[in-house]
Amino acid sequence: MSRKAIQWSGVFPAVTTQFKADFSLDLQATHQVMRKLVDDGVSGLVVCGTVGENTSLSTAEKLAVIEVAKDAAAGRVPVIAGVAEFTTEFARNTVREAAKAGADGVMVMPALVYSAKPHETAAHFRAVATGTDLPVMVYNNPPIYRNDVTPEVLIALQDCENIVCFKDSSGDTRRFIDLRNAVGERFVLFAGLDDVVVESVAVGAEGWVSGMSVAFPKEGETLFRLAKAQRFEEALALYRWFMPLLHLDARPDLVQCIKLCEELVGRGSSITRPPRLPLQGETLAEVKAIVAKALATRPSLPDVGL
Repeated sequence: MSRKAIQWSGVFPAVTTQFKADFSLDLQATHQVMRKLVDDGVSGLVVCGTVGENTSLSTAEKLAVIEVAKDAAAGRVPVIAGVAEFTTEFARNTVREAAKAGADGVMVMPALVYSAKPHETAAHFRAVATGTDLPVMVYNNPPIYRNDVTPEVLIALQDCENIVCFKDSSGDTRRFIDLRNAVGERFVLFAGLDDVVVESVAVGAEGWVSGMSVAFPKEGETLFRLAKAQRFEEALALYRWFMPLLHLDARPDLVQCIKLCEELVGRGSSITRPPRLPLQGETLAEVKAIVAKALATRPSLPDVGL
């Protein structure tokens, strides 16, 4: 497995997991959310990630979500399964089960809770990757997961053939340049933070794992394609409209914000599993106002081949 063997590019929404009022898993609604995204022209699906409330799901529920995603994708786009576990061995086991459930690849996070040293972080990813034949996307989100996958960590993993992709949510786009300077095009680069996507594409990102694209998929895919085609004047016009929404992806309550946006545009439910609680008061009013303004000023989209 190498980067040449995968077709990962474009916008891969970080799909939400839908729940019923009693917080039980709603697989039918989850399937509907995914199917709509594929019909709207997204390039892939990422399930059981941060926005998918991975750590709120049992292993059996995670596997059920992967199976539903494969059915919704119907072979049209790849399905990448998030892997976020407390230990390396738990992660290895989850990856094996995800492969059996049909995942086309895995997005692996550092071992959760433990604040690892760089060599421990590298060892975790290496051990997980060598336990599977699936292509691996390394996911870096230091503000949320308290472990920083620096370019140096990736450089140490360049010999691990099926680690093919790096998703960075640090917000520091210089890292993509540093990584390319060090190892060339060894890794497919994915933007992971919504409100720096155009900058990320400008410095080499080939894909975008997007939170807000679950609510505004056509706008997300259009923005990415404009940036990729270096149609920056058109991209920046759309980016300015999109930015208040994209900022919601960079907040600690991003899951509640994104799921509320989904509900407000009629694409899903805002229900999250505790300890995530519904937005209230000024915060709720703020997000509703952002969405209302976006809908009132929603632009006509340039033709990008969607």
